[in-house]
Amino acid sequence: MRRMSVFPQHGTALGLTANEIRQEVEYNTSELVSDLVNLSARARFQAIRSLPVSFNERKTIRNRVNSVKLSKTMLPADCRQQVSRSFRRFRANLASARQRLVVWQDTLKEIGGRFGTSVLSYFLFLKWLLKFNLFSLLINFCFITIPQIVHAPNISSPTGFRGLELLTGVGYFNQTVLFYGGYNGEVIVSTPAYNMQLAYFFTIAAYLVLCGVSLLYSMSRSFQNNFVLETGPVSGGAWRLLCSWDFSVVNEKAIQYNKNNLGIQLKESLSERLQKKNKMSLSDSIKRLSLHLLAWLLSLGLAIGSGAGIYFLGTEQLIFSFDHDPNDLKAEASTLLLPVVVSLINLIVPLLYSLISRMESYSNPRAQIYISIMRNVILKMSILGILCFYWLNDVPNSISSCWESFVGQSVYRLLIIDFIFCLLGIFFGEFLRNVIGTMWIQSLGVPEFDIARNVLDLIYAQTLAWIGIYYSPLLPVMQVIKLFIIFYLKKVSLSMNCQPPKHTGRAAQIQTVFIALLFFPSFVGSLAMVSFTVWRLRPSDQCGPFQGLNTPFYAIFNWIDSIQGYPESNWVWWIFENVLRSELFYYLITLIVLVITFFLWQITQGRKELIKTLREQIANEGKDKAFLLNKLQTIQKQRREMTSYRPQDFDQTPHFNPNWMNTLPLDM
Repeated sequence: MRRMSVFPQHGTALGLTANEIRQEVEYNTSELVSDLVNLSARARFQAIRSLPVSFNERKTIRNRVNSVKLSKTMLPADCRQQVSRSFRRFRANLASARQRLVVWQDTLKEIGGRFGTSVLSYFLFLKWLLKFNLFSLLINFCFITIPQIVHAPNISSPTGFRGLELLTGVGYFNQTVLFYGGYNGEVIVSTPAYNMQLAYFFTIAAYLVLCGVSLLYSMSRSFQNNFVLETGPVSGGAWRLLCSWDFSVVNEKAIQYNKNNLGIQLKESLSERLQKKNKMSLSDSIKRLSLHLLAWLLSLGLAIGSGAGIYFLGTEQLIFSFDHDPNDLKAEASTLLLPVVVSLINLIVPLLYSLISRMESYSNPRAQIYISIMRNVILKMSILGILCFYWLNDVPNSISSCWESFVGQSVYRLLIIDFIFCLLGIFFGEFLRNVIGTMWIQSLGVPEFDIARNVLDLIYAQTLAWIGIYYSPLLPVMQVIKLFIIFYLKKVSLSMNCQPPKHTGRAAQIQTVFIALLFFPSFVGSLAMVSFTVWRLRPSDQCGPFQGLNTPFYAIFNWIDSIQGYPESNWVWWIFENVLRSELFYYLITLIVLVITFFLWQITQGRKELIKTLREQIANEGKDKAFLLNKLQTIQKQRREMTSYRPQDFDQTPHFNPNWMNTLPLDM
């Protein structure tokens, strides 16, 4: 290809007229365009980009090249290039449109820019839970609720709507598809037939299995990235000074908060190092251990006492059941006592835990955060464990009409009252605290956004949603509405009333801890309760899709027996009898999982050793460089000393200077 220039090539411009110069430039441009047309798309792009002309001239040349290519007959290669270019543009436009359709994308960027990744982790966790509940709502509504509504609404004694049902879940909602009692186990006559028992069982089972797989995958990836491969110190002063700054923060006020928090963390890190150097005496160690032991005894005592009180209150409330008059508003309102007491305990006891933690005076703020999380998890899981025992042991033996709907309504009330207390906490705990701290008692200051407490509240509510999925298939509707409202209210409250927390661990590690807590004990406990209900408890004889069966799992046995006579379904019967009902199959699955876990653990250990070796190599290379620099400085110093000492400089032998006349003074 000719030299890519639009300047005259035949001689110089001296002695040429303006028209001749213009013609010469046009000739060279035409030659250049003809050369560019024959190049491939990538080479043409690089050639135009490398032209030593202005941007507008490059654009003009590119347009001329495109017009010449369009005027010619397209070759198959050009067609492929155009199709490829069109697909790339379509893919880019599709990716851009998908980014616009992502829920809260811009809002999350704004939160991360103003308050940092630690606060952003709470909202990302909330969005993640919202996806779980949206998926549950979609499959439950499509495979369970719609067939039931289309077939025949199972309403035996409808009552008028009075408004209180929105809080209690009884009355008008008693026989609706919101709860277990609104479904029946009939086979819908269609082509093919639709078995409501199998639809109810497999839909909920599929949702729980997918949730478990998603949680395991997320937890393992997060744990591997943020804990296992972290072999070096991550909380020292150098790490905090050089690597802990959150570059996503762009708001000036938030930057100032981060500066202050970083200064506080550096001071605490230095004080921790001084405390490690200054070893405690034996008496001080015993005193400190006794203080920690007393604090844990108080914490466990509060959790056990709260659980016992909730259990006795629940047994007293079994007086109200479906056998009583459904129009009794007083008895219906009394069902709110238990969820109100539970929410008050979840509100007050963590405040007592904070006072106990201050009494302990932990030197490591991150350890204080993790211990606070552990105590609150023990409290909440103790309450839920007592409630599950009460629902699975006392309720089926005391309520004869439809105990599953009673459990579903109890979970519904707990979820609604917890949402109300969350709204009250936003108003009183954040808004009024901000007003008091900025106007009246300025020593209180602006309240911090407590990430741990807010995330634990989300885990508690999600645990209730998982527990109630069997007893109330449309319970995710309430959870989705609740999460949407909480997201926007927390965002507004965070912007107006709160500041980022001063003491936080690493955002990624904190998020890993939250995912682990969501899996165990939250999801595992919920799965255990639903599994126990399906495999061991006898369903109600008057309501629900499994009425008349010994256990809900007998619906699977009946289905297998019904398809055993069809030759085309023999493989299903064989898998069920020889695989799913065989203990050997589960032993093999467990063995495979353990082997895979062992290999992955060995791979991880190998990576840790490799990282350790590379760090040692980096340290050794640093030492080698320091040694070579010292050696070089020593050699240079010796050479300077040798050049500064010359024996001929001190030679007293006289020498004849031929230019001796030039050394005489001028006035001689």
